[in-house]
Amino acid sequence: MARPDPSVTRIAGPWRHLDVHANGIRFHCVEALPEPGDDTPLTTRPLVMLMHGFGSFWWSWRHQLRGLSGARLVAVDLRGYGGSDKPPRGYDGWTLAGDTAGLVRALGHTSATLVGHADGGLVCWATAVLHSRVVRAIALVSSPHPAALRASALTHREQGRALLPTLLRYQIPRLPERELTRDDADGLEHLVRARASAAWQTGEDFRETIGHLRQAIQIPSAAHSALEYQRWAVRSQFRNEGRRFMKLMNHRLEIPLLHLHGRDDPYVLADPVERSQRFAPGGRFADVPTVGHYAHEEAPGEVNEQLQRFLNAQ
Repeated sequence: MARPDPSVTRIAGPWRHLDVHANGIRFHCVEALPEPGDDTPLTTRPLVMLMHGFGSFWWSWRHQLRGLSGARLVAVDLRGYGGSDKPPRGYDGWTLAGDTAGLVRALGHTSATLVGHADGGLVCWATAVLHSRVVRAIALVSSPHPAALRASALTHREQGRALLPTLLRYQIPRLPERELTRDDADGLEHLVRARASAAWQTGEDFRETIGHLRQAIQIPSAAHSALEYQRWAVRSQFRNEGRRFMKLMNHRLEIPLLHLHGRDDPYVLADPVERSQRFAPGGRFADVPTVGHYAHEEAPGEVNEQLQRFLNAQ
């Protein structure tokens, strides 16, 4: 059976698809259409960039593209995902932060509010430290500070059990790619179901979403690229570049920050979120009840309300 091609990510809706060149590669971005009658020039609106988590693509932000207002909303397929280029390297924190800063400028802006889930949120943390001039504020969904997540995984038994077995298994060459993509990407669906609330899994929104995710992860090189994020996170801890990266990340952010955490998230527990507060002493950390790891998809109404309030305050 033929593998899907990147065109499967160009899903129709109240948005437009863009190809944006930044940091040496091409990114597939999706921009929410302006409200009827709004002819404000795009680059005069505040830019909000939405970055997805592991195994996903821009579609994870569909509810926010439809539901948020007052800004230029752009969801990104991260390096290696969806309709974006899939180079063999560049899945380290330094390059990913450079991607984000480059995208802000390529879209015609000098700064942006970054919104990220899981791995996309870690990119937000890194960009805020390494390219602080282009970041006005960050909002995160189940994405603790990388130093807090590492410390929690190593010292908090429950968080270690939730995170480390999968993360360490991903270090094996080739096998994890096959596990994610075989049987029409049944492995990816199993992973998402294990981290999502039961209520979301019973609805049509989940069925539509998991169908899109299963296609997108089977695009050639997409699974490998996704796993390279996870591999760098572990292997860099034993290299000078990784130690230097974590040393730089040991930095308190003074910009506005919002962190939303699914109260029933079985993958990112409360402990690393609590530890993250010392890196953003002025930030706001809130729980979203009865949802799992994908709060922005499982409870879009509540998450949009919190995000809109945060954006309006900038």
